[in-house]
Amino acid sequence: MGELVINHIAIRSPDADMTRDFFMKTLDLVPGPRPNFPFPGYWLYKSDSDHSSYLNAVVHIVGIDPNDKEGLIQYLGDRELPTLYGTGAIDHVAFFATGLEKMLDHLSSLGIPCRERLVPTIGLHQLFLDDPNGIVIELNYPAHERTDLDLKIQQTAKA
Repeated sequence: MGELVINHIAIRSPDADMTRDFFMKTLDLVPGPRPNFPFPGYWLYKSDSDHSSYLNAVVHIVGIDPNDKEGLIQYLGDRELPTLYGTGAIDHVAFFATGLEKMLDHLSSLGIPCRERLVPTIGLHQLFLDDPNGIVIELNYPAHERTDLDLKIQQTAKA
């Protein structure tokens, strides 16, 4: 099915600054670039890594703005604050992957729905799916795989 490598953990937090500070102090992580998502947060990197590459972020802190949750809800879905404690605060597990078309076909054959997103800033096409326990699994593919697949679909439709 192609390559599959763990990428990052994402933690939803009603106090993103406190969570950021914890990881900076305890694991020597440093804030770095983050795409312009419609919700607050931080991406943290190992201090000795290349911070110019979004792909090197190891912890994504998903901030919750109590006055404006709509961007977060539209992008990742809604979670009630009382459930965001302990392992319930871990929002998703992300993998780098290849083989988007095969995975979409595979998920379809299994009847597993997924949500697709494009992060244009960093050239990723994302699939989000839920495991049987409600844990969100994020699969990150090179964006060109979606573009190539769309072109293939268009050519097939014309034929």
